[in-house]
Amino acid sequence: QVQLVESGGGSVQPGGSLRISCAASGSDFSTYNMGWYRQAPGKQRELVARIFPSGRIDYGDSAKGRFTISRDNAKDTVYLQMNNLSLGDTAVYYCNAGRATPIYWGRGTQVTVSS
Repeated sequence: QVQLVESGGGSVQPGGSLRISCAASGSDFSTYNMGWYRQAPGKQRELVARIFPSGRIDYGDSAKGRFTISRDNAKDTVYLQMNNLSLGDTAVYYCNAGRATPIYWGRGTQVTVSS
């Protein structure tokens, strides 16, 4: 069993930056695929980025070139650094942990980009 708690969300102006974190409790954090998804009102949940135990990283199209995912296995934490944020990045951002597919989900953290 893994519990995930996101933090660091908030409001930011267009062009700004934000770093969100996801702290995991439980065992074997380093063996899980860790990911960030987001869901905007009226839209489906979409992949933002995920990082594998090997260090391999996948980014969703919306994140490429602007967002960076990283993990600290010593702290059981995964991060998402978001730069050059735009209005379209407004969403609830969810952390997940899984194997071939996501298994565990956090409750999400709200990111709002507005002028």
